[in-house]
Amino acid sequence: MGKKIVVALGGNAILTDDPTALGQQKVLKETAEKLVALVKQGHELVISHGNGPQVGNLLNQQMNADSEINPALPLDSCVAMTQGSIGFWLQNAMNEALKEENIDKQTASIITQCLVDKDDPAFMNPTKPVGPFLTEEEAKTVAEKDGSVYIEDAGRGWRKVVASPKPLEIIEYPIVENLVKNGFITISAGGGGIPVIKTEEGIKGIEAVIDKDFAAAKLAELVKADYLIILTGVDYVFINYGKENQKKLEDVTLTELKEYINQNQFAAGSMLPKVEAVVNFLENSPNAKAVITSLDNIANLKDELTGTVVKNNNYLENAI
Repeated sequence: MGKKIVVALGGNAILTDDPTALGQQKVLKETAEKLVALVKQGHELVISHGNGPQVGNLLNQQMNADSEINPALPLDSCVAMTQGSIGFWLQNAMNEALKEENIDKQTASIITQCLVDKDDPAFMNPTKPVGPFLTEEEAKTVAEKDGSVYIEDAGRGWRKVVASPKPLEIIEYPIVENLVKNGFITISAGGGGIPVIKTEEGIKGIEAVIDKDFAAAKLAELVKADYLIILTGVDYVFINYGKENQKKLEDVTLTELKEYINQNQFAAGSMLPKVEAVVNFLENSPNAKAVITSLDNIANLKDELTGTVVKNNNYLENAI
């Protein structure tokens, strides 16, 4: 029986060494060919993706072209633009891969908003670097102009930092649910979704960056996914990484994973957000499973879940 699967693509599934549109389309073609293996097995597929390099490049272009008659667009609009461009490329790549396999399905991209709390503590301590490197003088000039925050980044220059609040809701998730129910593959919550807050005037974009894995976990929770699969550059998560007693994690309970987090086993900004996203998903989805693995390993799902597979302690094996 097919499962409802939310797949969160890592950066290497979109961009490698060639940042051009053609270069990224080539990588996404290869990615789509691997994802179609899940569709062939009868699974319902919801795809999420990152946009870090793409939105950074776009911010560079915006800043370089900024003028009174052509002002730079805000970060929320840049997230929306990169959601659209990556969604366009990936949607076409998926549809072509489906056609090659004679699968009668279509893919739809959803420009997705992610609701956050305007009082999230992250807004008091912006830490997520975005955009170009500037000199200290340039950074001070821009900060005085628009109130943005810049920090010195490892001797490479000064870089803007923004908040990374936790997602409360994926606003368009009912649309995703409905499309999946009607047999469509969906691409949504790209780049973590467009960060928005509720105001008296309605929904409003805000300058922030939502972690893509946390957004994918929230989406998986809301659409009641059976599996959340977070794709990264390795087949397994490791503890004691790089040491003589290094160990790969295969079947892990939620309690065990939390204990490894408490032991500081996972690097911040690397594997830690992925395992924290898995924890968030499983705490709200008791009869689901989560997997962290590589894109190359994903076709093995046809036999059994492989990679680092996490489930609740009281998971019912016959629940899904």
